[in-house]
Amino acid sequence: MKFFETSLPGAFIVEPEPFKDERGFFARVFCKNEFSVIGHKSEFVQINHSMNAAKGTLRGLHYQVPPYAEIKLVRCICGKVFDVIVDLREGSKTYMKFFSVELSDENMKMIYIPAGFAHGFQTLVNNTQLIYHHTAFYTPGFEGGLNFQDPVLKINWPLAAVNLSDRDKNHKFLTSDFKGIKL
Repeated sequence: MKFFETSLPGAFIVEPEPFKDERGFFARVFCKNEFSVIGHKSEFVQINHSMNAAKGTLRGLHYQVPPYAEIKLVRCICGKVFDVIVDLREGSKTYMKFFSVELSDENMKMIYIPAGFAHGFQTLVNNTQLIYHHTAFYTPGFEGGLNFQDPVLKINWPLAAVNLSDRDKNHKFLTSDFKGIKL
């Protein structure tokens, strides 16, 4: 695997190195030893699968706070998404900055998202599926969200947003009293 640090310290694009032959390919998508190179020591305790039927579907921007802040490893296994992470770490030099990347079944890229980040994505084609690995269990009452249209973030989503959950539609805009996530 190859690891490429993003403009947000601690977040990485991970590219598997598939072995290809006449049968197809074989690729490692996680190896504890290889991930230790980027400082990953936590155990993945939950794996989720997201299926999105319609192009333009937007999910996020979601995060969990301590003691349930989590590292995520996200991969698109079918289709294509515009994936976004936002640094919410209190005191970070890149606080409130975002990074975006296209994840697809064709490019096989994954994004490694540190604790203290919000995450969301928009589908660029119909019938898109993602797999998420989490280092903390989903814990109601310890989650939060950012409004995808927040003028502070200025994220330029590639398509008109469709199929948002009521929860995602109603996330509040950031205000001056939001101080970030203390890890």
